[in-house]
Amino acid sequence: MPMLARRRRHATLARGLACASTLLFGLASCGDDTGETVTPPAPISYAQPGSLSAASGKGSFQFGAASAATQIEDQNENTDWWIYTAPEAQGGLAKGEFVGDASMGYSKAIEDVAIIKELGLDSYRFSIEWARIEPERDLIDEAALAHYSDFIDALLSEGIEPVVTIHHFSNPVWVDDPRDLDCVNGPTDTNLCGFDHPEGSLEIIEEFREHAALLAERFGDRVDTWGTMNEPVNYLLAGYGAGYFPPGKRYLLSEENLLGKFVPVVRTYLRMHAAAYGALDELDTVDADGDGDAASIGLTLSVGVWKPARNNAPSEDPADVEGARRVEYVYHHLFVDAVRQGKFDPDLDGTLDEELPEIGGTIEWLGVQYYFRTGVTAQNGLIPVLGVTPCFGFFDFGSCLPPVDATHCVPTMKYEYYEPGIYEVLRDFSGRWPDLPMVVSESGIATELGTRRAEHVVRSLEQIQRAIDEGSDVRGYFHWSLYDNFEWAEGYHPRFGLYTVDYTTYARSPTEGATVLAEIAKARELTSEQRQTYGGTGPMTPEPGYEAGPTCAY
Repeated sequence: MPMLARRRRHATLARGLACASTLLFGLASCGDDTGETVTPPAPISYAQPGSLSAASGKGSFQFGAASAATQIEDQNENTDWWIYTAPEAQGGLAKGEFVGDASMGYSKAIEDVAIIKELGLDSYRFSIEWARIEPERDLIDEAALAHYSDFIDALLSEGIEPVVTIHHFSNPVWVDDPRDLDCVNGPTDTNLCGFDHPEGSLEIIEEFREHAALLAERFGDRVDTWGTMNEPVNYLLAGYGAGYFPPGKRYLLSEENLLGKFVPVVRTYLRMHAAAYGALDELDTVDADGDGDAASIGLTLSVGVWKPARNNAPSEDPADVEGARRVEYVYHHLFVDAVRQGKFDPDLDGTLDEELPEIGGTIEWLGVQYYFRTGVTAQNGLIPVLGVTPCFGFFDFGSCLPPVDATHCVPTMKYEYYEPGIYEVLRDFSGRWPDLPMVVSESGIATELGTRRAEHVVRSLEQIQRAIDEGSDVRGYFHWSLYDNFEWAEGYHPRFGLYTVDYTTYARSPTEGATVLAEIAKARELTSEQRQTYGGTGPMTPEPGYEAGPTCAY
Protein backbone atom coordinates (compact mmCIF):
# COMPACT_ATOMS: atom_id res chain seq x y z
CA MET A 1 0.00 0.00 0.00
CA PRO A 2 1.35 3.44 -0.80
CA MET A 3 2.02 5.44 2.29
CA LEU A 4 0.07 8.66 2.49
CA ALA A 5 1.58 11.77 3.95
CA ARG A 6 0.26 12.29 7.42
CA ARG A 7 -1.09 15.63 8.37
CA ARG A 8 0.96 16.81 11.31
CA ARG A 9 -0.80 19.25 13.53
CA HIS A 10 0.56 22.25 15.34
CA ALA A 11 2.83 21.28 18.21
CA THR A 12 0.45 22.74 20.78
CA LEU A 13 -2.37 20.51 19.60
CA ALA A 14 -0.11 17.47 19.51
CA ARG A 15 0.86 18.17 23.13
CA GLY A 16 -2.81 18.55 23.98
CA LEU A 17 -3.61 15.15 22.52
CA ALA A 18 -0.66 13.61 24.33
CA CYS A 19 -1.86 15.15 27.57
CA ALA A 20 -5.37 13.92 26.95
CA SER A 21 -4.07 10.40 26.45
CA THR A 22 -1.92 10.75 29.56
CA LEU A 23 -4.83 11.80 31.71
CA LEU A 24 -7.13 9.24 30.12
CA PHE A 25 -4.94 6.24 30.65
CA GLY A 26 -3.19 7.17 33.88
CA LEU A 27 0.27 7.53 32.37
CA ALA A 28 3.07 9.75 33.64
CA SER A 29 2.92 13.54 33.58
CA CYS A 30 2.77 15.57 30.37
CA GLY A 31 4.41 18.82 29.46
CA ASP A 32 3.32 22.15 28.04
CA ASP A 33 4.65 24.97 25.92
CA THR A 34 7.39 25.81 28.43
CA GLY A 35 9.65 23.13 27.02
CA GLU A 36 8.98 20.46 29.63
CA THR A 37 9.47 16.89 28.46
CA VAL A 38 6.23 15.24 27.39
CA THR A 39 5.86 11.59 28.32
CA PRO A 40 4.42 9.84 25.26
CA PRO A 41 1.44 7.52 25.64
CA ALA A 42 2.34 3.86 25.97
CA PRO A 43 2.01 1.56 22.93
CA ILE A 44 -0.81 -1.00 22.88
CA SER A 45 -0.08 -4.55 21.75
CA TYR A 46 -2.71 -6.94 20.35
CA ALA A 47 -3.03 -10.70 20.64
CA GLN A 48 -3.65 -12.96 17.67
CA PRO A 49 -7.26 -13.44 16.45
CA GLY A 50 -9.45 -16.16 17.96
CA SER A 51 -13.03 -17.32 18.34
CA LEU A 52 -15.65 -14.65 19.03
CA SER A 53 -17.52 -16.98 21.38
CA ALA A 54 -15.44 -19.93 22.62
CA ALA A 55 -13.70 -19.66 25.96
CA SER A 56 -10.41 -20.16 24.13
CA GLY A 57 -10.96 -16.83 22.37
CA LYS A 58 -10.81 -14.70 25.51
CA GLY A 59 -7.84 -12.38 25.23
CA SER A 60 -7.67 -12.69 21.43
CA PHE A 61 -8.26 -9.75 19.09
CA GLN A 62 -9.47 -9.49 15.48
CA PHE A 63 -8.92 -6.58 13.15
CA GLY A 64 -11.56 -6.31 10.47
CA ALA A 65 -13.70 -4.10 8.28
CA ALA A 66 -17.41 -4.36 7.54
CA SER A 67 -19.93 -3.86 4.75
CA ALA A 68 -23.51 -4.82 3.87
CA ALA A 69 -24.74 -6.29 0.60
CA THR A 70 -27.40 -3.72 -0.28
CA GLN A 71 -25.02 -0.86 0.49
CA ILE A 72 -22.29 -1.99 -1.89
CA GLU A 73 -23.70 -4.41 -4.48
CA ASP A 74 -24.79 -3.63 -8.02
CA GLN A 75 -27.50 -5.48 -10.00
CA ASN A 76 -29.56 -5.96 -6.83
CA GLU A 77 -32.99 -5.53 -8.42
CA ASN A 78 -34.95 -7.98 -6.27
CA THR A 79 -34.38 -6.28 -2.94
CA ASP A 80 -36.99 -4.07 -1.29
CA TRP A 81 -34.49 -1.18 -1.33
CA TRP A 82 -34.36 -1.27 -5.13
CA ILE A 83 -38.14 -1.01 -5.40
CA TYR A 84 -38.31 1.59 -2.61
CA THR A 85 -35.74 3.95 -4.14
CA ALA A 86 -35.93 3.33 -7.89
CA PRO A 87 -37.45 6.08 -10.07
CA GLU A 88 -41.15 5.71 -10.81
CA ALA A 89 -40.30 5.24 -14.50
CA GLN A 90 -38.45 2.06 -13.48
CA GLY A 91 -41.35 0.77 -11.40
CA GLY A 92 -40.07 2.08 -8.08
CA LEU A 93 -41.37 4.43 -5.41
CA ALA A 94 -38.59 7.05 -5.68
CA LYS A 95 -38.15 7.26 -1.90
CA GLY A 96 -34.85 9.04 -1.35
CA GLU A 97 -31.73 8.58 -3.42
CA PHE A 98 -31.77 5.59 -5.77
CA VAL A 99 -29.50 2.76 -4.59
CA GLY A 100 -28.70 1.87 -8.21
CA ASP A 101 -25.35 0.16 -8.63
CA ALA A 102 -24.17 1.21 -5.15
CA SER A 103 -20.36 0.78 -5.11
CA MET A 104 -20.25 -2.05 -7.69
CA GLY A 105 -19.43 -4.42 -4.85
CA TYR A 106 -20.96 -7.46 -6.56
CA SER A 107 -19.12 -7.11 -9.84
CA LYS A 108 -15.87 -6.11 -8.11
CA ALA A 109 -16.12 -8.55 -5.18
CA ILE A 110 -13.04 -10.60 -6.03
CA GLU A 111 -11.04 -7.43 -6.78
CA ASP A 112 -12.03 -6.08 -3.37
CA VAL A 113 -10.30 -8.99 -1.65
CA ALA A 114 -7.02 -7.37 -2.66
CA ILE A 115 -7.72 -4.19 -0.71
CA ILE A 116 -8.76 -6.18 2.36
CA LYS A 117 -5.43 -7.99 2.09
CA GLU A 118 -3.59 -4.65 1.71
CA LEU A 119 -5.07 -3.59 5.04
CA GLY A 120 -3.61 -6.66 6.75
CA LEU A 121 -6.99 -7.50 8.26
CA ASP A 122 -7.79 -10.78 9.98
CA SER A 123 -11.49 -10.76 9.10
CA TYR A 124 -14.08 -9.25 6.83
CA ARG A 125 -17.70 -8.87 7.93
CA PHE A 126 -20.22 -8.84 5.07
CA SER A 127 -23.81 -9.86 4.43
CA ILE A 128 -25.26 -12.30 1.94
CA GLU A 129 -28.23 -10.80 0.14
CA TRP A 130 -31.36 -12.89 0.74
CA ALA A 131 -33.01 -11.32 -2.31
CA ARG A 132 -30.21 -12.61 -4.57
CA ILE A 133 -30.31 -16.13 -3.16
CA GLU A 134 -34.12 -16.32 -3.32
CA PRO A 135 -35.37 -13.66 -5.78
CA GLU A 136 -38.78 -15.34 -5.87
CA ARG A 137 -40.25 -17.35 -3.04
CA ASP A 138 -38.81 -20.90 -3.10
CA LEU A 139 -36.75 -20.14 -6.22
CA ILE A 140 -33.03 -20.52 -5.43
CA ASP A 141 -30.49 -18.78 -7.65
CA GLU A 142 -27.53 -21.15 -7.90
CA ALA A 143 -25.42 -18.53 -9.71
CA ALA A 144 -25.74 -16.19 -6.71
CA LEU A 145 -24.75 -18.97 -4.33
CA ALA A 146 -21.73 -19.72 -6.52
CA HIS A 147 -20.76 -16.03 -6.46
CA TYR A 148 -20.71 -15.87 -2.66
CA SER A 149 -18.93 -19.21 -2.51
CA ASP A 150 -16.18 -17.90 -4.78
CA PHE A 151 -15.89 -14.75 -2.67
CA ILE A 152 -15.54 -16.76 0.54
CA ASP A 153 -12.86 -18.90 -1.10
CA ALA A 154 -11.01 -15.78 -2.25
CA LEU A 155 -11.00 -14.39 1.28
CA LEU A 156 -9.76 -17.64 2.77
CA SER A 157 -7.02 -17.95 0.15
CA GLU A 158 -5.58 -14.69 1.53
CA GLY A 159 -5.93 -15.73 5.16
CA ILE A 160 -8.98 -13.54 5.80
CA GLU A 161 -11.73 -14.96 8.00
CA PRO A 162 -15.29 -14.48 6.62
CA VAL A 163 -17.82 -13.18 9.15
CA VAL A 164 -21.27 -13.51 7.58
CA THR A 165 -24.34 -11.46 8.49
CA ILE A 166 -27.58 -13.09 7.36
CA HIS A 167 -29.99 -10.13 7.65
CA HIS A 168 -28.68 -6.59 7.24
CA PHE A 169 -31.58 -4.16 6.69
CA SER A 170 -32.96 -5.67 3.46
CA ASN A 171 -35.45 -8.27 2.26
CA PRO A 172 -36.63 -9.86 -0.95
CA VAL A 173 -39.58 -7.84 -2.26
CA TRP A 174 -41.89 -10.82 -1.67
CA VAL A 175 -41.38 -10.56 2.11
CA ASP A 176 -43.12 -7.18 2.40
CA ASP A 177 -43.68 -5.39 -0.90
CA PRO A 178 -43.50 -1.63 -0.21
CA ARG A 179 -45.83 -1.01 -3.19
CA ASP A 180 -48.65 -2.87 -1.42
CA LEU A 181 -48.51 -1.84 2.23
CA ASP A 182 -52.19 -2.64 2.83
CA CYS A 183 -51.66 -6.13 1.41
CA VAL A 184 -55.22 -6.20 0.19
CA ASN A 185 -55.06 -9.83 -1.01
CA GLY A 186 -53.47 -11.20 2.15
CA PRO A 187 -50.29 -13.25 2.15
CA THR A 188 -49.30 -14.61 -1.26
CA ASP A 189 -46.10 -15.95 -2.78
CA THR A 190 -45.40 -12.47 -4.17
CA ASN A 191 -46.13 -10.60 -0.92
CA LEU A 192 -46.17 -12.24 2.50
CA CYS A 193 -47.35 -8.89 3.97
CA GLY A 194 -44.44 -8.32 6.32
CA PHE A 195 -43.36 -8.86 9.91
CA ASP A 196 -46.56 -7.23 11.22
CA HIS A 197 -49.07 -9.55 9.54
CA PRO A 198 -50.50 -12.25 11.87
CA GLU A 199 -50.39 -15.02 9.24
CA GLY A 200 -47.70 -13.80 6.86
CA SER A 201 -45.16 -13.24 9.63
CA LEU A 202 -45.28 -16.94 10.55
CA GLU A 203 -44.43 -17.86 6.97
CA ILE A 204 -41.59 -15.31 6.92
CA ILE A 205 -40.06 -16.86 10.04
CA GLU A 206 -40.04 -20.26 8.36
CA GLU A 207 -38.67 -18.84 5.10
CA PHE A 208 -35.87 -17.14 7.00
CA ARG A 209 -35.04 -20.38 8.81
CA GLU A 210 -34.80 -22.13 5.46
CA HIS A 211 -32.55 -19.35 4.14
CA ALA A 212 -30.18 -19.66 7.12
CA ALA A 213 -30.19 -23.45 6.75
CA LEU A 214 -29.22 -23.15 3.09
CA LEU A 215 -26.31 -20.86 3.93
CA ALA A 216 -25.13 -23.24 6.65
CA GLU A 217 -25.29 -26.20 4.27
CA ARG A 218 -23.46 -24.44 1.44
CA PHE A 219 -20.89 -22.41 3.38
CA GLY A 220 -20.61 -23.98 6.84
CA ASP A 221 -17.54 -25.95 5.79
CA ARG A 222 -15.70 -22.62 5.37
CA VAL A 223 -17.60 -20.11 7.55
CA ASP A 224 -17.50 -20.42 11.34
CA THR A 225 -18.69 -16.98 12.45
CA TRP A 226 -22.28 -15.88 11.81
CA GLY A 227 -24.34 -12.85 12.73
CA THR A 228 -28.07 -13.43 12.44
CA MET A 229 -29.35 -9.83 12.57
CA ASN A 230 -27.79 -6.40 12.20
CA GLU A 231 -29.00 -3.68 14.58
CA PRO A 232 -32.52 -5.04 15.10
CA VAL A 233 -33.89 -2.05 17.02
CA ASN A 234 -32.52 0.48 14.50
CA TYR A 235 -33.85 -1.51 11.56
CA LEU A 236 -37.31 -2.09 12.95
CA LEU A 237 -37.76 1.50 14.09
CA ALA A 238 -36.73 2.74 10.64
CA GLY A 239 -38.82 0.28 8.62
CA TYR A 240 -41.89 -0.18 10.80
CA GLY A 241 -41.69 2.69 13.30
CA ALA A 242 -40.79 5.89 11.48
CA GLY A 243 -41.19 4.51 7.97
CA TYR A 244 -38.07 5.89 6.27
CA PHE A 245 -36.75 2.40 5.41
CA PRO A 246 -38.77 -0.07 3.36
CA PRO A 247 -41.45 -1.21 3.70
CA GLY A 248 -42.25 2.31 4.98
CA LYS A 249 -44.76 1.56 7.74
CA ARG A 250 -45.26 4.13 10.51
CA TYR A 251 -46.38 2.72 13.82
CA LEU A 252 -44.28 4.78 16.21
CA LEU A 253 -46.26 7.90 17.06
CA SER A 254 -49.56 6.26 18.06
CA GLU A 255 -49.79 4.28 21.31
CA GLU A 256 -52.35 1.96 19.74
CA ASN A 257 -50.11 1.22 16.75
CA LEU A 258 -46.92 1.08 18.78
CA LEU A 259 -48.25 -1.63 21.10
CA GLY A 260 -50.65 -3.29 18.68
CA LYS A 261 -48.56 -3.34 15.52
CA PHE A 262 -44.94 -2.38 16.21
CA VAL A 263 -44.40 -4.63 19.23
CA PRO A 264 -45.60 -7.70 17.26
CA VAL A 265 -43.00 -6.78 14.63
CA VAL A 266 -40.28 -6.94 17.30
CA ARG A 267 -41.61 -10.33 18.46
CA THR A 268 -41.50 -11.64 14.87
CA TYR A 269 -37.93 -10.47 14.44
CA LEU A 270 -36.86 -12.16 17.65
CA ARG A 271 -38.37 -15.39 16.37
CA MET A 272 -36.60 -14.95 13.02
CA HIS A 273 -33.31 -14.59 14.87
CA ALA A 274 -33.98 -17.71 16.94
CA ALA A 275 -35.00 -19.68 13.85
CA ALA A 276 -31.76 -18.73 12.09
CA TYR A 277 -29.73 -19.55 15.19
CA GLY A 278 -31.30 -23.02 15.37
CA ALA A 279 -30.56 -23.74 11.71
CA LEU A 280 -26.95 -22.59 11.94
CA ASP A 281 -26.33 -24.42 15.20
CA GLU A 282 -27.72 -27.64 13.79
CA LEU A 283 -26.24 -27.61 10.30
CA ASP A 284 -22.84 -25.90 10.58
CA THR A 285 -20.83 -28.69 12.19
CA VAL A 286 -17.41 -28.10 10.58
CA ASP A 287 -14.74 -26.25 12.56
CA ALA A 288 -13.25 -24.60 9.49
CA ASP A 289 -10.60 -22.50 11.21
CA GLY A 290 -9.66 -24.98 13.93
CA ASP A 291 -10.45 -22.70 16.87
CA GLY A 292 -12.72 -25.27 18.53
CA ASP A 293 -15.92 -23.48 17.48
CA ALA A 294 -17.77 -24.86 14.44
CA ALA A 295 -20.55 -22.26 14.53
CA SER A 296 -20.04 -19.07 16.49
CA ILE A 297 -23.40 -17.27 16.34
CA GLY A 298 -24.22 -13.78 17.49
CA LEU A 299 -25.99 -10.59 16.53
CA THR A 300 -25.05 -6.94 16.36
CA LEU A 301 -26.59 -4.05 18.27
CA SER A 302 -26.79 -0.34 17.55
CA VAL A 303 -25.70 1.59 20.65
CA GLY A 304 -25.21 5.20 21.63
CA VAL A 305 -24.65 7.37 24.66
CA TRP A 306 -28.10 8.64 25.68
CA LYS A 307 -28.02 11.74 27.88
CA PRO A 308 -30.93 13.52 29.62
CA ALA A 309 -31.59 16.88 27.98
CA ARG A 310 -33.99 19.81 28.07
CA ASN A 311 -34.06 22.99 26.00
CA ASN A 312 -30.88 21.87 24.23
CA ALA A 313 -28.89 21.61 27.45
CA PRO A 314 -27.95 18.80 29.84
CA SER A 315 -30.78 18.10 32.28
CA GLU A 316 -31.02 16.70 35.77
CA ASP A 317 -34.81 16.70 35.72
CA PRO A 318 -35.93 13.25 36.95
CA ALA A 319 -38.32 12.90 34.02
CA ASP A 320 -35.49 13.44 31.51
CA VAL A 321 -33.16 11.12 33.41
CA GLU A 322 -35.81 8.41 33.34
CA GLY A 323 -36.52 9.10 29.66
CA ALA A 324 -32.87 8.60 28.72
CA ARG A 325 -32.82 5.40 30.77
CA ARG A 326 -35.89 4.06 28.93
CA VAL A 327 -34.45 4.77 25.49
CA GLU A 328 -31.19 3.11 26.54
CA TYR A 329 -33.17 0.07 27.70
CA VAL A 330 -34.96 -0.31 24.36
CA TYR A 331 -31.79 0.16 22.29
CA HIS A 332 -29.25 -1.61 24.49
CA HIS A 333 -30.92 -4.19 26.68
CA LEU A 334 -34.34 -5.29 25.43
CA PHE A 335 -33.28 -7.49 22.56
CA VAL A 336 -30.24 -9.10 24.21
CA ASP A 337 -32.07 -9.80 27.48
CA ALA A 338 -34.88 -11.41 25.48
CA VAL A 339 -32.65 -13.81 23.52
CA ARG A 340 -30.68 -14.71 26.62
CA GLN A 341 -33.64 -15.33 28.90
CA GLY A 342 -36.32 -16.53 26.51
CA LYS A 343 -38.72 -13.80 27.57
CA PHE A 344 -40.25 -10.70 25.99
CA ASP A 345 -41.43 -7.27 27.14
CA PRO A 346 -44.72 -6.70 25.25
CA ASP A 347 -45.53 -3.32 26.81
CA LEU A 348 -41.95 -1.93 26.91
CA ASP A 349 -42.17 -1.25 30.62
CA GLY A 350 -38.76 -2.75 31.40
CA THR A 351 -40.05 -6.14 32.57
CA LEU A 352 -39.71 -9.33 30.53
CA ASP A 353 -43.06 -10.84 31.48
CA GLU A 354 -44.00 -12.82 28.35
CA GLU A 355 -42.53 -16.29 28.04
CA LEU A 356 -40.89 -17.01 24.67
CA PRO A 357 -38.78 -20.07 25.45
CA GLU A 358 -37.95 -20.75 21.79
CA ILE A 359 -35.78 -17.61 21.63
CA GLY A 360 -33.81 -18.26 24.83
CA GLY A 361 -30.09 -19.06 24.79
CA THR A 362 -29.67 -17.99 21.17
CA ILE A 363 -26.70 -15.67 21.40
CA GLU A 364 -23.01 -16.56 21.81
CA TRP A 365 -21.38 -13.21 21.07
CA LEU A 366 -22.56 -9.63 20.83
CA GLY A 367 -21.49 -7.14 18.19
CA VAL A 368 -21.44 -3.57 19.50
CA GLN A 369 -21.90 -0.80 16.90
CA TYR A 370 -21.23 2.67 18.23
CA TYR A 371 -21.36 6.04 16.46
CA PHE A 372 -22.80 8.87 18.58
CA ARG A 373 -23.77 10.65 21.78
CA THR A 374 -27.19 12.29 21.83
CA GLY A 375 -29.88 13.72 24.09
CA VAL A 376 -33.31 12.56 25.25
CA THR A 377 -35.99 14.76 26.77
CA ALA A 378 -39.32 13.94 28.40
CA GLN A 379 -40.78 17.18 27.06
CA ASN A 380 -43.46 16.70 24.40
CA GLY A 381 -43.14 12.91 24.71
CA LEU A 382 -43.51 12.37 21.00
CA ILE A 383 -42.90 8.62 21.32
CA PRO A 384 -45.88 7.27 23.27
CA VAL A 385 -45.53 4.60 25.94
CA LEU A 386 -41.91 5.61 26.46
CA GLY A 387 -42.91 9.27 26.87
CA VAL A 388 -39.71 10.61 25.30
CA THR A 389 -38.39 12.73 22.48
CA PRO A 390 -34.88 11.68 21.43
CA CYS A 391 -32.57 13.78 19.27
CA PHE A 392 -32.08 12.41 15.77
CA GLY A 393 -30.78 14.89 13.20
CA PHE A 394 -33.48 17.47 12.58
CA PHE A 395 -35.80 15.71 15.04
CA ASP A 396 -34.99 17.95 18.00
CA PHE A 397 -37.68 19.61 20.16
CA GLY A 398 -35.03 20.62 22.69
CA SER A 399 -33.49 17.17 23.03
CA CYS A 400 -30.30 17.78 21.02
CA LEU A 401 -27.20 18.70 23.02
CA PRO A 402 -24.18 20.91 22.37
CA PRO A 403 -21.15 18.80 21.45
CA VAL A 404 -18.25 18.31 23.82
CA ASP A 405 -16.16 20.01 21.14
CA ALA A 406 -17.41 21.57 17.90
CA THR A 407 -14.88 19.52 15.89
CA HIS A 408 -16.63 16.35 17.08
CA CYS A 409 -19.75 17.16 15.03
CA VAL A 410 -20.33 14.86 12.06
CA PRO A 411 -22.13 17.24 9.69
CA THR A 412 -23.31 14.76 7.06
CA MET A 413 -25.03 12.63 9.72
CA LYS A 414 -25.99 15.48 12.08
CA TYR A 415 -24.69 13.86 15.26
CA GLU A 416 -21.80 14.12 17.68
CA TYR A 417 -18.89 11.72 17.72
CA TYR A 418 -17.92 11.16 21.36
CA GLU A 419 -14.84 8.97 21.87
CA PRO A 420 -15.41 7.69 25.43
CA GLY A 421 -18.87 6.45 24.47
CA ILE A 422 -17.67 3.08 23.22
CA TYR A 423 -15.79 2.55 26.48
CA GLU A 424 -18.88 3.45 28.50
CA VAL A 425 -21.11 1.06 26.56
CA LEU A 426 -18.63 -1.83 26.71
CA ARG A 427 -18.24 -1.44 30.45
CA ASP A 428 -22.02 -1.30 30.93
CA PHE A 429 -22.53 -4.44 28.86
CA SER A 430 -19.72 -6.40 30.51
CA GLY A 431 -21.26 -5.55 33.89
CA ARG A 432 -24.74 -6.58 32.77
CA TRP A 433 -23.68 -9.72 30.84
CA PRO A 434 -20.22 -10.67 32.14
CA ASP A 435 -20.29 -14.03 30.36
CA LEU A 436 -21.13 -12.62 26.91
CA PRO A 437 -18.08 -11.99 24.66
CA MET A 438 -18.21 -8.80 22.62
CA VAL A 439 -16.71 -7.43 19.43
CA VAL A 440 -16.91 -3.87 18.12
CA SER A 441 -18.50 -5.00 14.87
CA GLU A 442 -18.95 -1.46 13.51
CA SER A 443 -17.50 1.91 14.33
CA GLY A 444 -16.75 4.69 11.90
CA ILE A 445 -17.07 8.38 11.12
CA ALA A 446 -18.64 10.07 8.09
CA THR A 447 -16.12 12.53 6.68
CA GLU A 448 -14.33 13.57 3.51
CA LEU A 449 -11.05 13.75 5.46
CA GLY A 450 -8.71 10.80 5.74
CA THR A 451 -7.16 12.44 8.79
CA ARG A 452 -10.47 12.33 10.68
CA ARG A 453 -10.87 8.67 9.70
CA ALA A 454 -7.39 7.95 11.08
CA GLU A 455 -8.22 9.84 14.26
CA HIS A 456 -11.37 7.81 14.63
CA VAL A 457 -9.49 4.51 14.27
CA VAL A 458 -6.89 5.37 16.89
CA ARG A 459 -9.30 6.98 19.35
CA SER A 460 -11.68 4.02 19.10
CA LEU A 461 -8.90 1.51 19.72
CA GLU A 462 -7.73 3.53 22.74
CA GLN A 463 -11.20 3.46 24.27
CA ILE A 464 -11.67 -0.23 23.53
CA GLN A 465 -8.37 -0.92 25.28
CA ARG A 466 -9.59 1.02 28.32
CA ALA A 467 -12.52 -1.35 28.55
CA ILE A 468 -10.33 -4.43 28.05
CA ASP A 469 -7.91 -3.25 30.73
CA GLU A 470 -10.83 -3.00 33.15
CA GLY A 471 -11.99 -6.54 32.44
CA SER A 472 -14.32 -6.33 29.43
CA ASP A 473 -14.13 -9.35 27.12
CA VAL A 474 -13.77 -7.53 23.76
CA ARG A 475 -12.40 -9.65 20.94
CA GLY A 476 -12.01 -7.32 18.00
CA TYR A 477 -12.60 -4.11 16.07
CA PHE A 478 -14.30 -3.95 12.68
CA HIS A 479 -14.18 -0.58 11.00
CA TRP A 480 -17.25 0.73 9.20
CA SER A 481 -16.79 0.68 6.34
CA LEU A 482 -14.31 -0.93 3.98
CA TYR A 483 -15.14 1.65 1.31
CA ASP A 484 -17.73 4.37 0.72
CA ASN A 485 -21.22 3.09 0.02
CA PHE A 486 -24.97 3.72 -0.02
CA GLU A 487 -25.86 4.90 3.47
CA TRP A 488 -29.54 3.95 3.43
CA ALA A 489 -31.86 6.95 3.84
CA GLU A 490 -28.87 9.32 3.71
CA GLY A 491 -27.88 8.11 0.23
CA TYR A 492 -24.35 8.58 -1.06
CA HIS A 493 -23.41 11.85 0.64
CA PRO A 494 -21.99 10.42 3.90
CA ARG A 495 -18.62 8.75 3.33
CA PHE A 496 -17.36 6.28 5.93
CA GLY A 497 -14.87 4.24 3.93
CA LEU A 498 -11.28 3.42 4.67
CA TYR A 499 -11.18 3.65 0.88
CA THR A 500 -12.94 6.38 -1.03
CA VAL A 501 -15.01 5.48 -4.08
CA ASP A 502 -15.07 7.49 -7.27
CA TYR A 503 -18.70 7.05 -8.30
CA THR A 504 -17.84 7.69 -11.94
CA THR A 505 -15.20 4.97 -12.31
CA TYR A 506 -15.86 3.08 -9.06
CA ALA A 507 -12.15 3.08 -8.33
CA ARG A 508 -11.19 2.56 -4.67
CA SER A 509 -8.48 4.82 -3.22
CA PRO A 510 -6.96 4.46 0.27
CA THR A 511 -7.42 7.23 2.80
CA GLU A 512 -5.13 8.08 5.66
CA GLY A 513 -7.47 5.97 7.79
CA ALA A 514 -6.61 2.92 5.68
CA THR A 515 -2.91 3.60 6.00
CA VAL A 516 -3.02 3.91 9.78
CA LEU A 517 -5.27 0.89 10.33
CA ALA A 518 -3.04 -1.20 8.06
CA GLU A 519 0.03 -0.20 10.06
CA ILE A 520 -1.69 -1.18 13.30
CA ALA A 521 -3.17 -4.45 12.03
CA LYS A 522 0.03 -5.67 10.39
CA ALA A 523 2.23 -4.83 13.38
CA ARG A 524 -0.49 -5.80 15.87
CA GLU A 525 0.49 -2.69 17.76
CA LEU A 526 -0.88 0.81 18.21
CA THR A 527 2.32 2.74 18.61
CA SER A 528 3.10 5.60 20.91
CA GLU A 529 3.63 7.83 17.86
CA GLN A 530 0.26 6.93 16.37
CA ARG A 531 -1.46 7.66 19.64
CA GLN A 532 0.32 10.95 19.99
CA THR A 533 -0.51 11.99 16.42
CA TYR A 534 -4.11 10.81 16.18
CA GLY A 535 -5.36 9.86 19.64
CA GLY A 536 -6.72 11.44 22.78
CA THR A 537 -10.07 13.06 23.47
CA GLY A 538 -9.36 16.64 22.43
CA PRO A 539 -10.21 18.48 19.21
CA MET A 540 -10.28 16.60 15.95
CA THR A 541 -9.13 17.90 12.60
CA PRO A 542 -11.96 20.29 11.66
CA GLU A 543 -14.30 19.47 8.80
CA PRO A 544 -13.55 22.04 6.05
CA GLY A 545 -16.12 24.80 5.82
CA TYR A 546 -18.20 23.52 8.71
CA GLU A 547 -19.10 25.71 11.64
CA ALA A 548 -21.04 23.94 14.36
CA GLY A 549 -24.27 25.49 15.50
CA PRO A 550 -25.66 25.21 19.03
CA THR A 551 -26.01 21.47 18.47
CA CYS A 552 -24.74 19.06 15.84
CA ALA A 553 -28.30 18.54 14.68
CA TYR A 554 -28.62 21.98 13.17
